[in-house]
Amino acid sequence: MNRRWLVLTPVIALFLAAAVPALGPGDAVRSIPQNSFGRGETIKYTVHYGLINGGEATVETGGSLERFNGRPCYKASVSGKTTGSFDFFLRIRDQWRALIDTTSILPLRAQREIAEKNYRKRETVDFDHLHDVAEVTDHTHENARTTVKVANNTLELVSGFYYLRTLNFDRMKVGDVVRVPGYFDGDNFMLEVVFKGREVVETKAGDVRAFKLVPRMPNNKLFRGENAISVYFSDDRNKIPVLFQAEMFVGTVKVDMVRYQGLRWKLNMAN
Repeated sequence: MNRRWLVLTPVIALFLAAAVPALGPGDAVRSIPQNSFGRGETIKYTVHYGLINGGEATVETGGSLERFNGRPCYKASVSGKTTGSFDFFLRIRDQWRALIDTTSILPLRAQREIAEKNYRKRETVDFDHLHDVAEVTDHTHENARTTVKVANNTLELVSGFYYLRTLNFDRMKVGDVVRVPGYFDGDNFMLEVVFKGREVVETKAGDVRAFKLVPRMPNNKLFRGENAISVYFSDDRNKIPVLFQAEMFVGTVKVDMVRYQGLRWKLNMAN
């Protein structure tokens, strides 16, 4: 975890599983109706380390659909970089990309290009959701390939942004817990995410009415306690992530939405 950029760490906690019906070749493994997002959406964030602006992040969906293994897919990406004095000492240029099946909202291919100071990693993961396996290609080590078993309907980093937006938060009560399987960097994991209700949060783009989610974190050397991370999604039909906050042993990290474009619906501003 010490090499994973802190902008994106909370997002890993936001995955959720669903049941899989019997399938035929070429079928989607499930059907998830949604009208929260589409093509051509962009959301930009600023990363604050305490009072210092330390980085920028962008979440975006391509303007056209792509096909992968015969399936129509959203082309989605999350990118992040350090800025200012942090760029001098750390120099981070990270990008995650995913092809997400439009029917199941599951990742069919995920790619990472990590450049963090002297550390480099390039990886492609192809998911076979019919058989619950993933084929991992490590491009930084002579395209070495491994096959790993994954959980049913596993999501990864980028698809987690989009899948969570298909859920109906209006049906949740404060204290409700969702159990979340995911795959990241060779590991399968199961986290619990607690719904904390509604709040108005302040962002650089304005005050937004939002849903609050808190992933329960295991003991680790980065985050201060089980409830160290709070994630806020807009309380409207878009359900976009507008704010992340993390209490860490080295201080507070805040990831704050600064602007957006291409949303399907009007954002639910508080004023």
